[in-house]
Parts: sequence; structure tokens; C-alpha cells
Amino acid sequence: MHITPVKTNKITAKDNDLTKIFDRYLLNKIEERSILAITSKIVSICEGKVIKIGTETKENVVNQEAECYLPSQQSRYGLILAIKHNLLLPNAGIDESNGNGYYILYPSNPQRTVNGIRQYLMKRFSLKKMGVLITDSKTTPLRWGTTGVALAHSGFDAINNYIGSLDLFGRPFQMTKANVLDGLAAAAVLVMGEGREQTPMAVISDVPFVKFKTENPPQKELKEFHVAIRDDLYAPLLTAVDWKVGKGGSEKALSSIR
Repeated sequence: MHITPVKTNKITAKDNDLTKIFDRYLLNKIEERSILAITSKIVSICEGKVIKIGTETKENVVNQEAECYLPSQQSRYGLILAIKHNLLLPNAGIDESNGNGYYILYPSNPQRTVNGIRQYLMKRFSLKKMGVLITDSKTTPLRWGTTGVALAHSGFDAINNYIGSLDLFGRPFQMTKANVLDGLAAAAVLVMGEGREQTPMAVISDVPFVKFKTENPPQKELKEFHVAIRDDLYAPLLTAVDWKVGKGGSEKALSSIR
């Protein structure tokens, strides 16, 4: 696997067109069976998903965006632990680093956006098969530091399923599924960086383990990628706390974990 970061200017709230960013900075042709990773931050900025710091408290902004959350009083760090787009995140993924005085929210519809990006780039570079993924960073319980995670993808299978196949000694795999999507996101984010690098995109190539496809992922496939909280390995922890409903969620959604 080879990952090439893409250097850009400082993307600010004045930028409002992702395609102009692609046209300006993706100067080298993207090859067949490659994947473009793009940070959610510049997607959100170009969509206008920003709020000027000082016009709203961060807590109000998080509560508006979260599907469900735990109040900041329950965190020793004053953070709001929230669920957004089927991810468990501090502050519902809202960030102010590299925001130039703005809170940066998550994209409105990451899946629709990533499908559109792939369609645009395939046409521009005359490609038959390529992938696109939108990335962010997440924390991992019991570990310091952040790693990359994917919000949405298109053009390839998110999971390599080993269930039913045999291991080296002939034993059938019972539960093993390789999370290709988040593995790619973690590698890309590590290369793109988390600070002042100004490399919010990366091209991932030489990925023989990725199964490319010509269509956008269907809803059935997207649904199967996510695990319901009650079915999650960590359900004893996730269901043991008193989640509050955020304005980005619903009582119906929350009822599934109560």
C-alpha cells in the first residue's frame, strides 16, 4: 500500500466548492483502483457546516448535532461523549482546531457527498474503478491518542468477510471480518497528519486487498456495516449509562439502547 498526501492552501470558511479544490490540487492523474481519502473538515467547511465561535456555546452546538449524548458533567475532562453517524465521539465530532475561529460540524450527509465526489473524479480522470472515503479522527478506549476513522465511503467493499473460510490449520473462522474501511482511514489520517501539515487529502494506491466495485454502496450494505448498540460487543457498557437525546437524534433511536 502506498499513500501520497496532497498539499493544499489553508481551507477556510471562504471556500465553498469542493470541486475547485480537487481541480486545483489533484494535479496528478488518479490511477485506476486507487482511493482518495479526504478529511471531513474540508468537506464541512465547503458545505458551510460551520458556526462562528461565540455565537453559540459549544455545549449547545454539540447537543444540536448529537444523536444521543452524556452530559459534560460526567466527564473528568468536561467533554460531551456522543453518538453521531454510528460513531462514539467526544463532542459529536465537532472541532475547532484549524477552524480559524469557527466550530466545524460534521457534513450534513457524508454518504451523498462521498458518492458525488467519486462520480466527479471518475469522470474527470476517465476511471472505471476508484474509491473515495471521508475521514475523521477518533479516540480509542484505554488508549491515549487519536486514530483515523471513516464517516463514509464509495467504490469498494468496507468489509472483507472471513466467516466460513478456513484458517491456516483448517479451522473455520467464526466471527472474523476485516474492517477495510477504517483501516484505510487510519493509515491515511496518519499520513495526512493532525496538525499544521495542510494535507487534507491523500491518494491510496497499490491495495490488492481492496475489492472495488462500480456502483455506490447500497443501503443494505451500509446498514450491515454498522452494529446496533444492543448487539455490540461493548453493549454492557454502552447500555449501562443514561443517554440523553440530542436534537440530531430521536426518542425512537434512543429506545434501542435503553
